[in-house]
Amino acid sequence: MFRLDKLNDNELVQRFIQGDHESLETLIVRHKSRVYSYILLIVKNQDLAEDIFQDTFIKVIRSLKRGKYVENGKFVSWVLRIAHNLIIDHFRKEKLQGTISNDSSEVDIFNSQKFSEETIEDQMVYSQILNEVKHLVKELPEDQQQVIYMRHYMGLSFKEIAEQTDVSINTALGRMRYALINLRKLVDEKKLNLTAV
Repeated sequence: MFRLDKLNDNELVQRFIQGDHESLETLIVRHKSRVYSYILLIVKNQDLAEDIFQDTFIKVIRSLKRGKYVENGKFVSWVLRIAHNLIIDHFRKEKLQGTISNDSSEVDIFNSQKFSEETIEDQMVYSQILNEVKHLVKELPEDQQQVIYMRHYMGLSFKEIAEQTDVSINTALGRMRYALINLRKLVDEKKLNLTAV
């Protein structure tokens, strides 16, 4: 008997594009734990993680139907990038709405899920680094942006980064090295005085 779970990711993607919806269900079941864990690790809120998880796969479905997925043997990395971008969008909107406070009010900071495990000083340092460096980081290649975010904003080890992005530890370290070199070049080019870089 034919079993979908015996197919690899890209075979399942092709079947879904051709109209087999069960193939997508198989993909979601296969990667649910990893994608959901990745989201929860960053947002630290179960309800929010579930919402972003659902949004991620809605976007995956739309992107697949529009032919925006290029087969490179890394389907799950592509899904994690979509999740990652949705998480960033969420925090950007939250910041614009004033949910995350940058002032020194203890109440705002300790009521915010994102900063629940950080001191006021940590939160202020993170905000300052985020504001000074975020525009520079956006100019880096996507894989370098990802490793900087995971290392400096999520506090992951290079082993965890390697596991989450499905690369070797050496590749993760290399991406960080190039990211820092490129950031320093950008700082020099723009003649900025950043102690964070």
